[in-house]
Amino acid sequence: MKLEHLFSPVTINGMILKNRAVMPAMGTGYGNADGTVSDRLIAYLARRAKGGTGLIITEICAIDPRGKGFPNEIGAWDDAFIPGLTGLTEAIHREGGKIALQLHHAGRETFEAAAGGIPEAPSAIPSAVLGQPCEAMGRERIDAVIDAFARAAGRAKRAGFDAVEIHGAHGYLLNQFLSPFSNVRTDEYGGSEENRSRFVLEILTAVRKVVSPAFPIIIRVSTDELIRGGFDLAFMKRLAPLLVAAGADAIHCSVGVYSTPGNLSIASMDTEPGFNLFRARAIKEVTGVPVIGVGRINDPELAEKALAAGDTDLISFGRQHLTDPDFIAKAAAGDFGEIRRCVACNQGCIERLSFEMKSATCTFNPACGREYLGAPVPVAKSKRLWVIGAGPAGLSAALIASGRGYEVEIFEKESLPGGQVRSASRPPHKEAYQDWVVWSIRQLDRQGVQIHCGQEMTAERLKEGKPDAVILAAGADPVTPAIPGLDAPHVCDARDLLLGKAEPAGSTVVLGAGYVGMETADFLIARDIKVTLVEMLAAAPVGKHTAHGYWLHKRIKEAGGRIILGATVTRIDPDAVFYRQQEEEKQLPAATVVTAMGAKPANGLEKILKDLGIPWRVVGDAKNPRRLLEAIHEGDRAGREI
Repeated sequence: MKLEHLFSPVTINGMILKNRAVMPAMGTGYGNADGTVSDRLIAYLARRAKGGTGLIITEICAIDPRGKGFPNEIGAWDDAFIPGLTGLTEAIHREGGKIALQLHHAGRETFEAAAGGIPEAPSAIPSAVLGQPCEAMGRERIDAVIDAFARAAGRAKRAGFDAVEIHGAHGYLLNQFLSPFSNVRTDEYGGSEENRSRFVLEILTAVRKVVSPAFPIIIRVSTDELIRGGFDLAFMKRLAPLLVAAGADAIHCSVGVYSTPGNLSIASMDTEPGFNLFRARAIKEVTGVPVIGVGRINDPELAEKALAAGDTDLISFGRQHLTDPDFIAKAAAGDFGEIRRCVACNQGCIERLSFEMKSATCTFNPACGREYLGAPVPVAKSKRLWVIGAGPAGLSAALIASGRGYEVEIFEKESLPGGQVRSASRPPHKEAYQDWVVWSIRQLDRQGVQIHCGQEMTAERLKEGKPDAVILAAGADPVTPAIPGLDAPHVCDARDLLLGKAEPAGSTVVLGAGYVGMETADFLIARDIKVTLVEMLAAAPVGKHTAHGYWLHKRIKEAGGRIILGATVTRIDPDAVFYRQQEEEKQLPAATVVTAMGAKPANGLEKILKDLGIPWRVVGDAKNPRRLLEAIHEGDRAGREI
């Protein structure tokens, strides 16, 4: 497919972009503790510009210390930030890219630790998600924040930025003023649409006065909050022309806020790619300025179709930039099969940043955020490395070790490579996980790495082969507790069921409601099979606070599925599962029983490697069952360091 529209230039108020691809603002936590730009952040963004993207938009940049959303957020509230910001713009320009600084105030969507005190908002209504108390802004404070946006924009221009983007989306301060969900003021900044819009329009007007008519101003908006009591697309269609009249040169059309069900602002794999483009089209139809479409877009061909159809003028590829910084260059060269695609798992990026309070990365790209450390050190001389296991940890280790100069061979006991990714890619909306396996195998084949499938490693083979080093990535085996009847013919492991090695028959009981159990239930429900999950824990292991968790719970509930918590299975009969809940014995009818009760490391070769004196590293589930993120990153780290 020729990407004529994606690779055509576009102009935003005199700023000429070489293509229609945009990297939107995404929080990383890479800034310095004092709010200055770090070498890590510069290297990360410059690497994306090197990949060919037309416009890079920085992550959120605080215009006031009280508006910080997280401790390491970069700032622009003082001239002291200009040197660091200048270093960032110079790095992007050296790579041939253009860069905009996103100006931000979190409002109530922050914590006292980040904001340096109680957060401020249009009204003293705590965040619906964070529960953080806040105080209503007085007129003096409103004027100060408007001025702070304008002054920060002026600093951005002085630092060499090609544009600024004002963050008016996702439930942050500007969005809070716009929304009746968060703004119950009775003065000129609340109540009517005109009053609720006043703060945002005054910010745009003030910024325009400072940066001059010829400097591009983009505003990012949530085109629909998708919450009860919030504003909708019809409101944003009325507001958009006013934003343009006040000074906006382009509108970046996002969707949702913090409390939108399913977290559609950072949509998971459960949401169709391009789901939000119709809203960009709606805004485009009522304005005469370029619009930027966004919404889980990871495919340049999808972007081309949207541009050709007139849905939008530019395309935001968000998390795809984390997974493969070169995907734009690959698309330009027609190498679509070489693109490593984002699957919207959210493990390494937003969930790591928001829930784990760690800097962001990418599950499938361990180099994301590590660009400042440089390339891995080559081995001094050719050495033979055996990787035992072709699951995610093993494939990741082989990729990086082969690149360092190791002569790598992979041994996999199963008939196909991929490990647990093979079964994990079978539930609904997760098919793209297998794409990473296919991509990895293609890269290894080009590097001359052999994968020996159907060959279980033994002590004799290790002794005979005498590799210089071994990475043990043999995965994990299912946990099989001593439950009477667990070995019955109608009982199977979740992985076997997902891979088609076992077939369900009638109503099914899944033992374990972790992600494996929930996704297996989702898989069965998609095949019109009635499912009940039985879980020992008193609280659901998969929370609804993550986007994927929300959609899993929603689909299971809507299909009539049940999750029984605090239940201990006591025995399995040919047609029923017996369990104890709060000292009461109960039973469930079950034509099929599926076990998803965890796993234990398959690390039996470790003692043999020690006895043979072969240097080794244990990674992934062979060390301890863990998420895909940890498996891939641990394999990569072992391949770098061994």
